[in-house]
Amino acid sequence: MKRIYNRKIKEVKKVLFLLALALTSCSYFEKQVPNEQELLEKELQAINWDQVDEYPSIAECEKLTDANQRKQCFFEFLSATIQEKLTSDSLAVLPPAVDTIEVKVTVNPDATLVLEPQFPQDSTAYDKKKIDSILRTRLTDLPKINPALKRGIPVKSQFILPVILRSEN
Repeated sequence: MKRIYNRKIKEVKKVLFLLALALTSCSYFEKQVPNEQELLEKELQAINWDQVDEYPSIAECEKLTDANQRKQCFFEFLSATIQEKLTSDSLAVLPPAVDTIEVKVTVNPDATLVLEPQFPQDSTAYDKKKIDSILRTRLTDLPKINPALKRGIPVKSQFILPVILRSEN
């Protein structure tokens, strides 16, 4: 009986020792919980706000897997579409010397598109009001454009697109 009693005492001692060890060892694994505000500050500083993760795109370009090819596809599509919609009869207001105009393209997060012609500051060759009017009337019903994405969130993007109005054959 004494043997059984000694064995039980040893088992109880082992259990108490393991319990004490478990309770004290937890303090060695304690980690400092990072401050949410500090984490946010670090993450915001790490983000490059001047570049997007994905450029604006259209459905046809979405099929491409390479980001640069998708970007190139979008710019070529947009340039060709604008050139196509600005037919030669609507460009009669431009002097023959004007063969290219730059258009500031803004793609908003809600997928709306704003096109603004960009004119040289000192140029008198452009009839700015007429060109702006032509752009607004001719460049309606463009296909749906998916906005640029930054970390999976739609964001506003702007770029200057040179549009060739007349090409010499």
